[in-house]
Amino acid sequence: MIKPVFTEKSLKMAKTGKYSFWVGPGMNKTGIKSEIAKDFGVHITSIKTITGHGEARRNAKGQQFSTKGTKKAIVTLKEGEKLEVFEESKK
Repeated sequence: MIKPVFTEKSLKMAKTGKYSFWVGPGMNKTGIKSEIAKDFGVHITSIKTITGHGEARRNAKGQQFSTKGTKKAIVTLKEGEKLEVFEESKK
C-alpha cells in the first residue's frame, strides 16, 4: 500500500528529487524501497520515514473513538531520475 502525497510542500520537494509517499504502518525501509523501485522503475538512494501516532478523539455525541496512525516515507532518487506522477502540468 503506497500512495503519493500531493501537498504544496511535497511538490516543492519533488523538484529537488525528494518524493513523499503514504505507506502502510507495518512496512520497513527495505519493503518500501523494493515496492517503489518495482512500481516506478527508479533507483533509490535514501529513505526517511515519519510515523504519526493515532489519537483518542470524541465525536459530536461525546463518544470516544480513536484515529489510526499513519506512516510517511520521503524517498530520494538517484541523480537525474524523476517520477512523472509528481510533475505539475502547465495550464
